[in-house]
Order: sequence, then structure tokens, then C-alpha cells
Amino acid sequence: MVLTDYLQQFDKLAIAFSGGVDSSYLLYAAVQSGIEVQPYFVKSPFVPTFEREDALRLADSLGVTVKEIPVNALADETIVNNPSNRCYYCKQAVFTAIINQANQDGFHHIVDGTNASDEYDERPGMKALQELHVFSPLRVCGLTKQMIRDVSRTAGLFTWNKPSYACLATRFPTNQRITQEGLHKVEQAEDYLFELGFSDFRVRLVGNVAKLQVPERQLQFVLQHRTVILERFEALFDDVLLDLHTR
Repeated sequence: MVLTDYLQQFDKLAIAFSGGVDSSYLLYAAVQSGIEVQPYFVKSPFVPTFEREDALRLADSLGVTVKEIPVNALADETIVNNPSNRCYYCKQAVFTAIINQANQDGFHHIVDGTNASDEYDERPGMKALQELHVFSPLRVCGLTKQMIRDVSRTAGLFTWNKPSYACLATRFPTNQRITQEGLHKVEQAEDYLFELGFSDFRVRLVGNVAKLQVPERQLQFVLQHRTVILERFEALFDDVLLDLHTR
């Protein structure tokens, strides 16, 4: 099914909008389809600043105003305790907030950027989306991540080659308590690696030890910047490890 045809069955549509590759293309397609659309961006301690900036920039380029919704995930002890199905509780909190605000605004159909490449049945967060009756047009229309990148590039969206990025809570191993301090340290560390020119990496937090994961092609780049990385990271963490199980 053609995405714009699928979207035109809705007169009004609320989009859970992160500013990533998928939700950005979904917003673009919704605008192109001519329906009334409202993107919602959730402000959370788990979302880094650059994601918000990208979301606002992309929406502005499409002439759309984003409505921001604050969600304090750190106020939920179940989420903070970080069980193996934490993503389920996060998605419940985030999408319940979006649904409540969207309904107040007169939007009763909610969509997200899940695509056809996502492992839909094996992820706890997807269960929450099913329970809350959130639609996933990209997945329904068979659009994979690479297809979305290709059509985004053709559409001139700057997000077309943006690296995939999971929320900061994923940097904590299961059952390690998620803290504001830890989130802040990880965000600082990852911001610095972005400044150095790294992409598609993660800084995992094990206790107060940073475990750096990079693609194999960037391992030599890590060694080239070893001194400055250690200097910056040792001000934040007790130790710094390079994970050879690369991304």
C-alpha cells in the first residue's frame, strides 16, 4: 500500500514525533498527503537535547508546529529500577501522555514511526503500542529502514542519513538503577564523541564505568583520539572500556 493513500484514510492525525529518520519521514508524508496533522514531541530525561533540536528543525522545514509534552520517567520507580521489560513501561507512559494531549486537541488517531525492519513481536515496547491502539503506517505499508532513508533523501530531509539512536535509558544494563546523574554523564560523553566526528556509537554505563561501543570501521579513530577521550571521560567516570563487540 502507498503510504500517502494509507494516511488519507484519516482526516486528522497525531504523530509521536522524535525527530529521527522514521518519524520525520512519516511527518513529511502526512503533510504531503494533505491531512491535518499534529506532531507531539515528548520531553523526557531519556531524550538528549540534540534530538529535540532536530525535531523542531525538521518540523519547521515542513511548516509544522510541534507540541511538546513533558514526561518525567524518573518519577516512575518501575522504570527507574530498569527491569528487562522497562521499555514496555516507558512506552506506556510516553504514549499515554501523547494520547491524552492529542485527545484534548481533537486528534483521536495516533501513529508512530515503527518501520517494517523493526522486530515487532520481540520488543516489550511494541506490546504497549498494541495495547494503546497506536498505528504504525510505515510498517503497515512495508517500508524498511533503508527504504525510508532512500525516500527521505529524495525528499530532501536532512534526517535521511541520521544514525539510529535509542533513548539514553538503553545505556544502563538491565537492573542497574537509572539516575539523572548517570543520564547526564552519558549525554555529555556522547555529545563529545559527536564533536570529534564519531557516529553510530553508544556509551554504555556499567556502574560508573563507561563502555564505548563503535562500529568496527571507527576503532582506529578511537585509538587516534585515545588521549582526549580519556581526559574527558575520566572526569565523568571511574574507568573507560572499549567494547570489542563492536556495533
